[in-house]
Amino acid sequence: MRIGLISDTHQPAERRTLWDEIHSVFKGVDLILHAGDIVIPAVLDWLEEIAPVVAARGNNDHGWDDPRMREVQSLDVDGLRLAMIHIMRPEDRPIDDLKRRYLGGAHADVMITGDTHVERLDYREGVLQINPGSPTLPHHRSTRLGTVGLLEIGGGSLEARIVRL
Repeated sequence: MRIGLISDTHQPAERRTLWDEIHSVFKGVDLILHAGDIVIPAVLDWLEEIAPVVAARGNNDHGWDDPRMREVQSLDVDGLRLAMIHIMRPEDRPIDDLKRRYLGGAHADVMITGDTHVERLDYREGVLQINPGSPTLPHHRSTRLGTVGLLEIGGGSLEARIVRL
């Protein structure tokens, strides 16, 4: 299964849709996980033109609701437990502390987060941590092309990467 990872789209007012580069990178994915700060619901609809979407609510996603969005998302994919939440700071805390504080102690093989706008790909204490950064406002700088992530899961293997747009 190929999964597109995206976070912190903060859809700029001057853009009517997401960057075309996002569509190119996500072409052929089976699922898209948005780790929050979607800001406008249309972003989920645009992404769903590519593949089904599951989203975590970000701290800037207020005043609207969507059935694809929850505070914390948990998915089982090919025997692996994926957990997604917008804010998990500081990300470098011990994994068990992060699980207790943000996941109610639940097990996770992969933790997907957002909020920082800074891409992260780290494997520690038996858990893959990935933050795809922001495709539109990388590192909280100006509106420009940033990063997204890709996960490939299957046959007992897990491969993850950050893609610079």
